[in-house]
Amino acid sequence: MERPDDYSAEEWTAALTAAEATELDRLAEEGIRPGKLDDVIGQTRVREQISLLLEGARRRGASPDHLLLSGPPGLGKTTLAMIVAAELGVGMRQTSGPAIERSGDLAAILTSLGPNEVLFIDEIHRIARPAEELLYTAMEDFRVDVIVGKGPGATAIPLELEPFTLVGATTRAGLLTGPLRDRFGFLGQLEFYSDAELEAICTRSAGILDVAIDPAGAAEIAGRSRGTPRIANRLLRRVRDFAQVRADGVITAKVASDALALYDVDELGLDRLDRAVLRALCGTFNGGPVGLTTIAVAVGEQPDTVEEVCEPFLVRAGLLARTPRGRVATAAAWHHLGLNPPNAEGLFGSGDA
Repeated sequence: MERPDDYSAEEWTAALTAAEATELDRLAEEGIRPGKLDDVIGQTRVREQISLLLEGARRRGASPDHLLLSGPPGLGKTTLAMIVAAELGVGMRQTSGPAIERSGDLAAILTSLGPNEVLFIDEIHRIARPAEELLYTAMEDFRVDVIVGKGPGATAIPLELEPFTLVGATTRAGLLTGPLRDRFGFLGQLEFYSDAELEAICTRSAGILDVAIDPAGAAEIAGRSRGTPRIANRLLRRVRDFAQVRADGVITAKVASDALALYDVDELGLDRLDRAVLRALCGTFNGGPVGLTTIAVAVGEQPDTVEEVCEPFLVRAGLLARTPRGRVATAAAWHHLGLNPPNAEGLFGSGDA
């Protein structure tokens, strides 16, 4: 797929390693999502737990407990929700927390659900508070109370709901209120994937996309995918384009390396903005400590973008440390940029918080 006209070159490069789903991702992922639990690669513990939950519900002839799936973007929360509905043989309604602004919006969705259907709410921690409170009775008693009128003449009309299963997904489990979290019967924490699991995902996806890939090529893509299947599949599609246009159509380690170098994704999976943050830390501020706002100004981005998009992976990769006094570049960050780190005093010297 070529770069869309409304993407700049830098935006397109950054989008390749963003864990959040784009509309292009949603369209491309339709054909490569696994359709049942046995086809899912990775997340072994969570898969086994969900399998037991669903089998128990099937044997009882009842809808399973509500499920809460948490973890960073791109690890398969939406895929697992779709698989839950498929395994139960029921339909699924999908919405997101920010889209539910009023309790009436949620009531309309709940009353339209069929028996034992699955309701999937992505980013459920961002649901409006009035809608969240309506969700309490819906999850526990399969009932919603609709308020008709205002003031002293207002009347609550109870509406009975069909039994349903709510699957909530969140990237910020700590922002969920206690009452909402306690109403889920199953809490599943999704973890980042190993390189071996990502290699298997790349090989499987390549087969579905009808592109030849050798083990070394799959390993090259997996190693730059930041532990995230969504990024692995996204990079695979871009390497496929490169292989078909500039090579013989087969994805080898060299083809993958050349393609990802063209898209400015380095051997650790860092993109332009990640390296800009590290260069600012090491080159401009001598390794830190440096405040978040100062770094954001130095790289020309918003502080929220640096904190939510760059920092999680840089910290997990051991390239950046968050201290009470500010952000600090580790020795690994200096080496990754081809620079010699200062002594320990230079690395953790004074700076703004």
